[in-house]
Order: sequence, then C-alpha cells, then structure tokens
Amino acid sequence: MPEAFTAALQLVTSGDPELTRIVVLSLRVTLSALLIASLIGLPLGAFIAITRFPGRPAIVVLLNTFMGFPPVVAGLLIYLLLSRSGPLGALGLLFTPGAMIVAQTVLILPIVASLTRQVVEDLWVDYEEQLRSLGSSRLRAIPTLLWDGRYSLLTALLAGFGRASAEVGAVMIVGGNIAGYTRTMTTAIALETSKGDLALALALGAILLALTLALNAGAFGTARLAQRVGG
Repeated sequence: MPEAFTAALQLVTSGDPELTRIVVLSLRVTLSALLIASLIGLPLGAFIAITRFPGRPAIVVLLNTFMGFPPVVAGLLIYLLLSRSGPLGALGLLFTPGAMIVAQTVLILPIVASLTRQVVEDLWVDYEEQLRSLGSSRLRAIPTLLWDGRYSLLTALLAGFGRASAEVGAVMIVGGNIAGYTRTMTTAIALETSKGDLALALALGAILLALTLALNAGAFGTARLAQRVGG
C-alpha cells in the first residue's frame, strides 16, 4: 500500500501524460456542461421566479425534484435517445465526449435553474416596487436581478460544477469509458480500482479531492463576499 501512494505522488508530480489527459478531458466536459446549463438555467430560473402562469407550481416541484435526479437514470434515458435506434441516433454522439456533455448538462440544469429561481424570487420581493417605479417590466427586470444576485448565483454554479465533476454513472453509460477518448477522473478511478491499479486511482482521487476542496472553499468565500457586499 505505501508503494501505491508513492507511485501516485510520482504520477502527479511528473505530469504523467495519461493522468493529464484524463484530468483535462474531465474539466473540458464538466465546464462545457456548466456553460450550457448556465446559459439555459439562469434565465429560465429567473423567468419562473418573477412570472405567474398556469402550471408554475408543478414546474417548481419538478425542478426541485430533478436536483436529485439519479445519474444512472439520466444516463439510461440519454443512451436511449442517442442510440442508433433512438430519435437522436443520427447525430452519432453516443460514446463520445459530446454525449457526456449532454448527460452532465441534464444533471446540472435543474440545480442551476432551481437555485436561480430561489435567489431571484427573493430579490424580486425586495425590489419589485422600486423596479416598477423605474418603469421596468418583469422581463426587463431579469438582467438586473441576475446581476444583483451574482454572488449567490455563483454559489449555485459551483454546486452544479461539483455535482458534475463527481458524477460517474451517467458519463460511463453514454461515454463508454474509452481509454484516451471518454475516460474521466471518476470513471477511471472506478476502473483502475477494479483492476487493482491503485497508483493511478489514488492520483486521480487526490486531484478530484483537491478540486472538491477548492470548489467548497470558493463557495464559502463567495458567500462571505456576498454578505459583506450586502451589508
């Protein structure tokens, strides 16, 4: 066991090509999914927060429910959509990084949209009269509210990133865990541990743990900054 830790440390410090490739792919997939989920989830959550329409309570409940959407179920549904016999099979995305981005986007989107709705709804209660007195409609108020709640929303984005970066089930189902192509940190850890290659698994685990620590520190720092800015 000590030999495994020593070998893992050597892999990290030497910049092992395979280790680097896995980490870079993981970050590329997760950041791409986070960007897509943010572009959709931020305005969607804000729209739901300040508008009233039939079925709104049901949508809110669904968003909250899908925050805990089981990754393997998400992976299965996306697999069925992207398989050759599925409706999106012609795109040829299955077992590619693109399919993994889709899977992680599906997992992140409800988190971003739901937390955005909560933040913007609270801000709308505080600033509705002021914004209306300035002649702002509900829809025109969305950019203002998103900007005002940017620190809290950054915490929501960090939560989404953390959810995706630690996920294994969905990306393994739709990505296939192909060496050098669709193998991410979490899927590689699972595979290498089952093979008994503890050095690579430990090295990737240490990097993933450091990433998680950095995310939590970022979320904590952002929350403290928001409190200071908010007075």
